[in-house]
Amino acid sequence: MSPHRRFHHGGQADLHQLQHIMRTIEQACISVQMHINPMEAEAVILSLRQSPLAYQACLFILENSQVTNAKFHAASAIQEVAVREWAFLTDDEKRSLIRYCLSYVFQHSCSTDGYVQRKVSAVGAQFLKRGWLDFTVGEKEAFFTEVKQAILGCHGADAQFIGVNFLDCVVSEFSPSTASAMGLPREFHEQCRASVESNYLKKFYCWAQDAALSVTNRLLEHDATVSEVKVCTAALNLMFQILNWDFKWNVNAVDGANSRINVFSSKVRPEIVLPNSFECVLVQPGPAWYNTLISSGHVTWLLGLYGTMRQKFSHVGSWIVSPLAVSARKLVVLFCSLTGTIFPSGLTDDLRKNIKMQQLRNLGVAISMARALEHKQEISKGTMYDGQMQEHHLLQILSCIVQWICPPGTITAAINSGKSESEFLDGCRALLSMATLTTPQVFDKLLRSISPFGTLSLLSSLTCEVVEARATSDTTEETWSWIARDILLDAWTVLLEPKDPGKDTTLPPEGVASTASVFKLIVESELKAAAALAFEEEDDYFQASVSAMDERFNSYALIARRAVDLTIPFLTHLFSQRLSMLHQEKGKSDLTCILEELFSLLLFTGHVLADAGEGETPLVPEAFQSHFMDVLGAEQHPVIVLSCTIIKFAEQSLNPEMRSAFFSPRLMEALIWFLARWSNTYLMPHETARGSNCSQVVNNDRQQDIKFSRNVLIGFCGEHDQGKYVLDVILRISLMTLISYSGEKALQELTCYKLLPALVRRKNVCVHLFTLDSWNDLVNAFAKNRSLFDLVSPHQCSLTETLVRAASGIRNSEASNQYVRELMGQMVADLLDLTSKADLRTIAQQPNSIQTVSFLLARLRGAARATQPRTQRALYEMGVSVLNAILTLLEVYKHESAVIYLVLKFVVDWVDGQLVFLEVEDTAVVVNFCLTLLQLYSKHNIGKISLSLSSTLLTEAKTEKYKDLRALLQLLTSLCSKDLVDFSSDSLDKESADIAQVIYLGLHIVTPLISLELLKYPKLCHDYFTLVSHILEVYPEKLVQLNTESFSHMLGTLEFGIHQQDVEVVNMCLGSLNGLASYHYKERVCGKEGLGSCASGFRDHNGQVIEGVLSRFLRSLLQLLLFRDYSFELISSAADALLPLILCEKDLYEKFGQELIEKQPTPELKLRLANALQALTGSNQVSSSLDRINYKRFRKNLQDFLIEVRGFLQIM
Repeated sequence: MSPHRRFHHGGQADLHQLQHIMRTIEQACISVQMHINPMEAEAVILSLRQSPLAYQACLFILENSQVTNAKFHAASAIQEVAVREWAFLTDDEKRSLIRYCLSYVFQHSCSTDGYVQRKVSAVGAQFLKRGWLDFTVGEKEAFFTEVKQAILGCHGADAQFIGVNFLDCVVSEFSPSTASAMGLPREFHEQCRASVESNYLKKFYCWAQDAALSVTNRLLEHDATVSEVKVCTAALNLMFQILNWDFKWNVNAVDGANSRINVFSSKVRPEIVLPNSFECVLVQPGPAWYNTLISSGHVTWLLGLYGTMRQKFSHVGSWIVSPLAVSARKLVVLFCSLTGTIFPSGLTDDLRKNIKMQQLRNLGVAISMARALEHKQEISKGTMYDGQMQEHHLLQILSCIVQWICPPGTITAAINSGKSESEFLDGCRALLSMATLTTPQVFDKLLRSISPFGTLSLLSSLTCEVVEARATSDTTEETWSWIARDILLDAWTVLLEPKDPGKDTTLPPEGVASTASVFKLIVESELKAAAALAFEEEDDYFQASVSAMDERFNSYALIARRAVDLTIPFLTHLFSQRLSMLHQEKGKSDLTCILEELFSLLLFTGHVLADAGEGETPLVPEAFQSHFMDVLGAEQHPVIVLSCTIIKFAEQSLNPEMRSAFFSPRLMEALIWFLARWSNTYLMPHETARGSNCSQVVNNDRQQDIKFSRNVLIGFCGEHDQGKYVLDVILRISLMTLISYSGEKALQELTCYKLLPALVRRKNVCVHLFTLDSWNDLVNAFAKNRSLFDLVSPHQCSLTETLVRAASGIRNSEASNQYVRELMGQMVADLLDLTSKADLRTIAQQPNSIQTVSFLLARLRGAARATQPRTQRALYEMGVSVLNAILTLLEVYKHESAVIYLVLKFVVDWVDGQLVFLEVEDTAVVVNFCLTLLQLYSKHNIGKISLSLSSTLLTEAKTEKYKDLRALLQLLTSLCSKDLVDFSSDSLDKESADIAQVIYLGLHIVTPLISLELLKYPKLCHDYFTLVSHILEVYPEKLVQLNTESFSHMLGTLEFGIHQQDVEVVNMCLGSLNGLASYHYKERVCGKEGLGSCASGFRDHNGQVIEGVLSRFLRSLLQLLLFRDYSFELISSAADALLPLILCEKDLYEKFGQELIEKQPTPELKLRLANALQALTGSNQVSSSLDRINYKRFRKNLQDFLIEVRGFLQIM
């Protein structure tokens, strides 16, 4: 009999015992608050959940304790115990638990312990959901009838607030995103969500609305009590939460889920991802909500309520941030996101007819029958359909919120004088929501119908005011103007960026002028701010400007591109003006402010002219391709003029005198960044870039004009025009920055990682590189002298990779290989010469020698990373020629962790690039070298951590060892790829290297070096289990070849892995177990040995008996599934591992099950567990095969088994 049953049907619990438990819990709660032995106190509190008197004690504490925290923990305990034991409770006991929670919160509705009330309501809501699929409709209605009466005010304002609060908990619990964990499958939560959404959610909304209406008059006409204000606030919050529901089951019932027909946009995404992380969730409840939200005048009531309260309390400055005001505004803003088939656009004839008739009924008796017939005819013509109804809805809201944000100057001045910005920011959010749903034309038309200016003009004015407020702010912290600016920029983004190809993003004429004005003000404000900060030290300003604020600049670029006829000449004017000022002030005054302004202009111009192109080839922006049709040649095209102005300015940096006067490292950073971004788009673009991606329909004459303008723009830096000249300039600037700006790591990083790689990204550009003297100068500086040896190792690596990748521009493979040989020949010779010196061990530890070795290894690694089919042979020869040198370095520098790491990373990248191309003989060379390297690493015990080190040195040692071991694991993983991908020409009959054997030998060497402590490093842990899961699933037969120590260590790491929090790691470990057990079972079925002694058990080197791998993990996995916490996502993977383990170890499984049964305290529990264990393997037609169907059946059985038994087994 369960504890709950004993509580309800057994004898009275001992009063003194309950009082003792209550005092103990109270004292523990006080100790936690006072930080007196908090861990012991928390253990006492948690013990309540395991008490045999848990129910009685928890209810006693709730009713009698004077310590609020004790009551809260009692509610938490009863929540966990009841959910855990839910399957044992009778139907009456389940219902009584819910009734108790309701009774408690209503009886204590006047209590000041608000968070206890909320907790008990949440507990009741969870109990309600847990039994939801079992309760009858009548039982559900009985629960909600009491709640409804309270919400409607039948029991006073305090009970009314409690009723609304309880429904809030119910909605939160039934929404999967905020639901409590119950250890139940996702299908259960979805079924509960579907049921509530279809049958109750709209009722809850109406009840909340009625609750708010019941206290509205007192709020508006009299001085309402605190309780009545709380009721209205809670009701508005509940309505907000309900509309935030992720509607799925009745959304867009006419057209299917997540679809809509609307003139605002042909297709609107259910969720809009905005660059500045402001959420804009589309509210799509479907046509069933039309009467509740639209035709009932609900929105009018809400707007009237807020407007009236706003006017009434206008003299109370703090009212605008009161919970009631904030809740009302949140709901208003959310209504701006209302969309989908709740508006009758695109409905079927039957549903359209029903809505029409409902509209007629809503006209009321005041309309005569004749007028009603006229109205019916108007509706039948569609005057309020196809978007007009939604437009009217948005206009209705806009007419209210415009008071929050207009006039912008007056509002922002008031905020700067101390008024709260809360209402202003909500108004900006409302505009963002409207912009999300509409096209620019419709968005602008909204306000124009009630004012002399459009909504775009308002958005422009707001943006300008906010930008100016931000510019005049004397703080660098995120203020209200910062937040408002980002919200408004998001509004511009969703209006102007054509995410949906079918969405019309054409601006009205006034809109073009507005966007140009906004962009001009933004640029001027940023330039003013740059000049003001010119003398402040900002070490990472460039990265902050370009990386962290990239999304903001992208929004600026969108605005600029919608008025290119105005904004591009404006940028050209500003840049030319600053250049003139620079030359005029040379030698007369400090140029820092002008240089800072040029710095900012380069960032603006780079974003406007070109897209980032990360991971793709950027095209010339469509705005530039379809404009400037009146240009007669390249010299008149505004984009070309602006580009040439900047390139010519950059070219001046090649003059030493000019470089010394103007080109600071900081300005050069911006120039290099600009050239890299610009080159990706405009430098010798592919001919395909000349195609049009314009979606607008244009006549033939206009089409010809657009084509001419596009060809002028794209052809300007093409292969047959100025492309080679610009490429030459950029190359000379690149070499100059690497040589002349020695020690400027940030500048050199941009050159090596951004600019030069951009030049070798396209083959057609690479072809021209080899015709330029500037390229030959760069290659010679790299290969034949030490002028570039000052670069740090990572930059050396990137530069080498770029130089080798350029070989794609050489016409034939042999010439490409010869180029690579000549490029890397000196590096190889230097390394071989260094490692062959007789006094190597003496000179090796000198700083110069270490630096030289590091640079050479970095260059070799960069070349290896650039492996391509046409250069593979030369790079293979390069690697083979230095193999012995690499082993020498590994021996000589065994105590230099930085050098060892570079050695390992070179080997990893070289092997990874080469292995798939190699023939059998070459593969054997590489594999044997890898084994030798692994053995040498192990021999010197490189990475060994001494326990005598200080904590700081110990941490550093662990970090270095972690990096080395990651590299070795990546090396072994690369070797695995040979069995998966092989481009060699050898026949299948030709005997090849046993990759599996090599990998296991490698594991035998590496595994002892990997401690459980090191596996706490997430990346190392992931790499290790990626490798282990692969080889155990693909080559399980090789496991027996590991020696005892390595085998035991691997089992220990697997045990460690299946108890990790990382779901991916646990999944890989479970896959490993599945591979091992499946292999052994299938082999034994065929009469073979399988895993042999590894499966049956063995003795380790100390003579201790080691349990067989399968029996060990069968027991461990069952313990995990039954008694530990884990993600429900793992059950399918766990089932796939558990089934073959059970088939392999049936006797152990039965023994384990019998032990569990015997531990149960009552016959009822013993029988229940026995039946569940029997059903796990004997129901649902589960057989002894390991085919896909049987796995699927067993997954379902395991899921049912865990739901059935986990609850009561957890309290053993």
